[in-house]
Amino acid sequence: MHATRTIADVMTRGAHTLKPEDSIIRAAQTMDELDVGVLPLCDGDGNLVGLVTDRDIVLRAVAKNRLSESVPLQEVMSHEVVWCFEDEPVDDVLDDMVQRQIRRLPVMDRQKNLVGMVSLGDVAAKTQNRGIGGALGEISLPAAPARRRPNAPRSGEYELPEVVNADLAEVNLGRS
Repeated sequence: MHATRTIADVMTRGAHTLKPEDSIIRAAQTMDELDVGVLPLCDGDGNLVGLVTDRDIVLRAVAKNRLSESVPLQEVMSHEVVWCFEDEPVDDVLDDMVQRQIRRLPVMDRQKNLVGMVSLGDVAAKTQNRGIGGALGEISLPAAPARRRPNAPRSGEYELPEVVNADLAEVNLGRS
């Protein structure tokens, strides 16, 4: 029998951080350099205060024509941060990620210092967890984009296509 794997066994250590005052452009450049899609944001004392994702930048800055050096990350970042402890069991954290539909989490030590990040990719690559495909399917629901109803004004009336369990096998994971 093997010991339960913890997040410390699968996480990526040494997450690069930015400050909420840093610019959106700097975040995008950092994401490009590091080949990541999320950056933790810490205050001057090193406390985790938010996250910024590539999606945050696109939806809250680019789509609203607010992309410039003068726009700070605090205007587009996600303030409500869900995180986990490094000594938590992988299965427990994975269950929480599924419930909250989150793909990446900051990882803290018991003194609440940021020690790294964990993603579904980390769990898939470093464990034999057979539930990872199901977890990704659950997190990705709905698996189809919201579409505007025909003849609806540009400002609203979106509808989500119905997705049933049988459709989970059809989820495109970006592979050809």
